[in-house]
Amino acid sequence: MIDKADADEFVQKGQLRVWAAFEVMASQEEIASDSLKKHIEKLETDGRVKLYKKQFSDVKQVEKPLPNLKTGFSYICEVEFVVKDLEDLIKLVVEYGPSSIEIVEPAEMKLNITQTQSILNFISAMMHRFAAAGMGGIVIAGQGRK
Repeated sequence: MIDKADADEFVQKGQLRVWAAFEVMASQEEIASDSLKKHIEKLETDGRVKLYKKQFSDVKQVEKPLPNLKTGFSYICEVEFVVKDLEDLIKLVVEYGPSSIEIVEPAEMKLNITQTQSILNFISAMMHRFAAAGMGGIVIAGQGRK
């Protein structure tokens, strides 16, 4: 982890300041706690991210969180970090699946065509990987442009 002053410096140099929340729901308290802690540890060691704040909530018992689960346990961690650019952030979102995310700074950004194409190709490749793994498919547009 870095400190906030270092994060501020990275933002001044053009990186993105991001807040994200991660939530785990599990049938056992220990599973919820262990899995989220391991997930955040993995995020912390990802070279694209410079984490400067993390805060875990208390594990909360939830009644009937899913139709076939009588009792579950929810565990949340809020993190703040800096990341080089939007492309890396999108990849991180796909790979780590935060429950919620906010780009805190900057208020505006520009993307050049190369960055935009790279982001779109990444999303397209992920869609094809999901389809190949049997986890969903490509949506076929019905009506076209109007």
